[in-house]
Amino acid sequence: MSTLRIALLQMAPHGNDQAANLRKGTAFCRRAAGMEADIALFPEMWNIGYLPPDTKKKNGVKKWQAQAISRDSTYVKHFRRLARELRMAIAVTYLEKWDGPPRNTVSLIDRTGDILLTYAKVHTCDFFPMEASCTPGDGFHVCDLKTRHGCVRVGAMICYDREHPESARILMLKGAEIILTPNACGLEALRIGQFRTRAWENAAGVAMTNYAVPHDNGHSVAFGPNGDLIVEAGGSEGAYPADFDLEKLHAYRAEKTVWGNAFRRPHRYGLLTSLEVKPPFLRKNAFGEAFERTKR
Repeated sequence: MSTLRIALLQMAPHGNDQAANLRKGTAFCRRAAGMEADIALFPEMWNIGYLPPDTKKKNGVKKWQAQAISRDSTYVKHFRRLARELRMAIAVTYLEKWDGPPRNTVSLIDRTGDILLTYAKVHTCDFFPMEASCTPGDGFHVCDLKTRHGCVRVGAMICYDREHPESARILMLKGAEIILTPNACGLEALRIGQFRTRAWENAAGVAMTNYAVPHDNGHSVAFGPNGDLIVEAGGSEGAYPADFDLEKLHAYRAEKTVWGNAFRRPHRYGLLTSLEVKPPFLRKNAFGEAFERTKR
């Protein structure tokens, strides 16, 4: 058997009640372990249910930022112990305490309880107060995850990251075979099709967990490296299994596809690294500040 099973933990949160969200996340991880999942994948910023700051109240943003927790927090340590107990990797999400504004983070914990990868969302969508109140991540990361079926190269991106093709492309260039994607927004046909393209153009398996109704609309989804649909949930809560055949994935990447890094011309892409933003795309963030790449 060479099947890698990722459980998409599509849940509705208990508001920003961190203790209740921890308990619910734990119960869903146990459900995932019961279906012999290799990885349990949370939706975006689960510890506070991806609830935005109340910008109408005095110090609303500061109070929201104060909910941030560290990698050494009780919350993260709990899921490290749970991963070790269940012998299952857990990709757990949280608002991470940082030097300055907090970060929107996912940590991938292996089945021994070690943190292999911590990724902070690079593409914060600063049109929204919550996103503009976070420190963007400083890079994309990939790690080797040991599973019952061998080692697999895993990367991560978060929500709005997947709407920028560069995110998955860099992960592919770093060797990612599977890309985990916590999410928190409505998933309609266009966004799902966009995510499918991220898989196909990078010859990588992709798995995305979204919030259930009524917080969002569900439709957590996974695609194989050739763009084939593996699973798409409805709107209800559940732990939805996404099975990736690693032997077929490796064979497809090695022999079948002209995508990925096969025939690219990166020496012609210089403009992609320009920091300049020109009309008609000049924008201000949620707080009326001009967006400048050099600051974020």
